[in-house]
Amino acid sequence: MSSNVPSPDHLFVANLNSVSLEKLVKSKLEVLFEQQKEAQVELNGLYNIVLAQVERPLLEIALTAHRGNQVKTAQMLGINRNTLKKKIDNYKINIKKSNA
Repeated sequence: MSSNVPSPDHLFVANLNSVSLEKLVKSKLEVLFEQQKEAQVELNGLYNIVLAQVERPLLEIALTAHRGNQVKTAQMLGINRNTLKKKIDNYKINIKKSNA
């Protein structure tokens, strides 16, 4: 692994007392499952819903950080540019390109 890429154990959310993203997601999912149990409703398609709620903001923020440059964004994310383009299209993400 490259030295400039943080390991998953070191992805922390700012201003939340260094709570990892993984712990935040786990906590939110535990609440969701408890609410689902109390409401006695079935959850269908949860996997794709959760992935979309994490993936879309990740793509949007990464694209913004690279001023809409898909090649640099894909490289940073560790995915193929064509894969990134498919995800942009799938989520209907509006890319704001900057000349700066």
